[in-house]
Amino acid sequence: MIFVSSEDSLNAIMEIIRNTLPPTTDISQIEYEGPEIAVYTKNPKILEDNGNILKNLAKKLRKRIVVRSDPSVRRDKEETANYIRTLVTDESEITKVTFDENMGEVTIEAKKPGLVIGKLGANLRSIRMETLWRPIVVRTPPIDSKTVKIVRHMLKTERGVQKEILLRIGKRIHRPVIFKDTAIKLTALGAFREVGRSCLLVQSNESTVLVDCGLNVGSPTEPFPLFDLPVFDIDSLDAVICTHSHLDHSGMIPYLFKYDYDGPIYSTLPTRHLSTMLQLDYIQITEKEGKICPYKKGDVKDAVLHTIPLQYGEVTDIAPDIKLTLHNSGHILGAALVHLHYGEGAHNLVVTGDFKFQKTRLLESATVNFPRLETLVTEATYGGKKDEIPSRHESEQELVNLINTTLMRGGKMLIPVLAVGRAQEIIIILEEMIAKKRIEAVPVYVDGLISEATAIHTTHPEYLNKELRDRIFHQGNNPFLSPFFTQVDSSNARQDIVEGGPCIILATSGMLQGGPSVQYLRGLSDDPNNTLLFVSYQVEGTLGRRIQKGFRDFSIQDARGRSQAVRMKLDVQTIEGFSGHSSRSQIMSFIRKVKPKPERVLTNHGEAAKCVGLASVIHKRLKIDTRSLVNGETIVLR
Repeated sequence: MIFVSSEDSLNAIMEIIRNTLPPTTDISQIEYEGPEIAVYTKNPKILEDNGNILKNLAKKLRKRIVVRSDPSVRRDKEETANYIRTLVTDESEITKVTFDENMGEVTIEAKKPGLVIGKLGANLRSIRMETLWRPIVVRTPPIDSKTVKIVRHMLKTERGVQKEILLRIGKRIHRPVIFKDTAIKLTALGAFREVGRSCLLVQSNESTVLVDCGLNVGSPTEPFPLFDLPVFDIDSLDAVICTHSHLDHSGMIPYLFKYDYDGPIYSTLPTRHLSTMLQLDYIQITEKEGKICPYKKGDVKDAVLHTIPLQYGEVTDIAPDIKLTLHNSGHILGAALVHLHYGEGAHNLVVTGDFKFQKTRLLESATVNFPRLETLVTEATYGGKKDEIPSRHESEQELVNLINTTLMRGGKMLIPVLAVGRAQEIIIILEEMIAKKRIEAVPVYVDGLISEATAIHTTHPEYLNKELRDRIFHQGNNPFLSPFFTQVDSSNARQDIVEGGPCIILATSGMLQGGPSVQYLRGLSDDPNNTLLFVSYQVEGTLGRRIQKGFRDFSIQDARGRSQAVRMKLDVQTIEGFSGHSSRSQIMSFIRKVKPKPERVLTNHGEAAKCVGLASVIHKRLKIDTRSLVNGETIVLR
């Protein structure tokens, strides 16, 4: 067997590029840049004028190619900034122009990025042609986002480091294939016959990838994936793919960098922002509670710098034998179904992560069309026989009724919500219901991470459903900017709310595992006129789950860390219809409609009985080979 290095592979690629592109292109450098090949040229206008040359070259190499100008030919930065501001209409409201000399990119931050881009990208083309800088356009958040600022600052100040990271990643991705016969196996490291610590290990002869790496927030004894299994070797990892930002899927990713993982994280852009927010908050809460956090802020920063954001539908090489494509899952902003294509069609694996097979107020329904599919891994959160979720219309009407009933008796409505997903869904509904006078215009308080998460939503409106996008872009009516909502950011303000009149409170955490929602619960629990309303899934072991089961006496830590006994007298209600998870019937409908039909289905992310029961009904009704794995179990896919 002849082994070829990544350098030899790059040399072969360089030879093809130099022989294909016109000599007048004047290529100065060719190098790996993560999954792409970067071509630096002193005459990029040649390629700009002949777009088909690059298309044909990319097709020939079966690689993604990005063209960058040689530093020696780029226009002066001040002149470039002035040119951009002169070219682009003032209505775009450009807020910042920054330059990355390492990548030859100019980042233009604007409140209306579409006007910066221009019709059919005309302005971007003009900027490239006239300045020889590669323009990147990003949105200025309509609501100020601390997280977006932090992430953008990290990327700006560590451009050189990130370029080195991408070079190392590129060498690993583009190494030659050694084994022609692809054998593939999947190992369950977490969230099989349980909810929490989602983690799948997928190995072939050539590569090793993790799909998700999460925490179990409800389990103090088994909070982490099974990293101690002999099959897991962090040094062999080619990539980590994050389906979405919730901590049970992203919460342990920084931990990998603590133990010297140096590979890429693949996710959507919203997931990078949202997971960073939740991970930093997890560190803060853990330290505040006097517990030991498994990683530090520096590990979160490493995760940000190693993240390669992908758009839905963008096919990307992540290993010599794997092409990755992310598709909309309908769960939360930026959440993705993961499609892994092995070899030359050797095997195709889809991991749903958490998904919603129904259009919601916030998002489009999950994608069902894939080029190829042999194995499907589906969540089973609501996969039980009795897990039928009410319609959105019924759920919204029930919400209106519960709020009105609570307000009429002079009470307060506390809705614990996950910062990402359910919070924004409820905000949109409440905004409409108050505007239409279906509920009284009482104060609606928003506490915890909700405002920060909502700000990130306003940064990425292109990921929202069509109606909401049209409302924001074309009607100029952004429900997230409504004056009906008041942000709360202090303990004193919370106490004033508890002692004040009727109101609605949205607060994190959604499962009452710390955060301001617990402080509100402590203050409101003694009044039977108040209502505690659950609108999201409560993981086994959390305080929220215990309350749902009927527990009314428990202890909560006060602001000084002292244990305080609480006896609840307030009304407790649950509305399942706002869940971002699919019901059993929706899961079955998804599997019936997914194309092509899978040969095998594996169930995960559900309590044991639900995973087993869902697997059984899929096999009986759809005649598909189905399994419900347990944590630590390995299955051969090919």
